[in-house]
Amino acid sequence: MKKIEDKYPSYPNRLTSYLEENYDDELDNLLLLDGFEPAFIGVVESFGGKPKACYSAEKCIDILMEDNMSYEEAVEYFSFNIEQSYVGEYTPAFIHRFTFDDNFKF
Repeated sequence: MKKIEDKYPSYPNRLTSYLEENYDDELDNLLLLDGFEPAFIGVVESFGGKPKACYSAEKCIDILMEDNMSYEEAVEYFSFNIEQSYVGEYTPAFIHRFTFDDNFKF
């Protein structure tokens, strides 16, 4: 996989700055996915829980496909090796975006 610095030169610095400004007390605990920085959305918080890094599931799959995986291979790899991994209370969270179709009315 290409180094993130090659494709997005300023992204790691921006991400680090954001986390330092907003989560300095938890900086050593937040778990980040190496190589998936462009999929980082923010930090998820809930009452009584620890803050967690949050990623776009779609973008994670896109990043895997950049490494010559088919869509099906990327979805399977993401599902079993990334999304279903539990590494403690700071395990990252993943958003599966919901979109309305063109016919939806409020």
